[in-house]
Amino acid sequence: MSGTFEKREKGYEAKYAHDEEIAFKARIRRAKLLGVWAAELLGLAGDDANSYTREAINAEIEGGEEGLLSKVHGDLEGKNVDRSEHQVRRELEEQLEVAKTQVLNEEGR
Repeated sequence: MSGTFEKREKGYEAKYAHDEEIAFKARIRRAKLLGVWAAELLGLAGDDANSYTREAINAEIEGGEEGLLSKVHGDLEGKNVDRSEHQVRRELEEQLEVAKTQVLNEEGR
């Protein structure tokens, strides 16, 4: 009987690990999508836009959602792009939904 519980526990642990991996991928994808959005608003293209997108991803990795929000909003503000923190946060939330869908589709779910 304990073997059944151990199998069930391992199954739950594997599901938890998989769910955490999906969540991480979605947060990174969200940062990428927000970076692309902000790069366009900043008038960046080509290598400059790609570089900015990588910076957005790094801001997410290093500072989480608040780090990403702070970077993007600060950069937009610094270039006098008229977007409030609330507008950037709303875009961040919208991009998370897009990112989740994309990641789950890639996972075949």
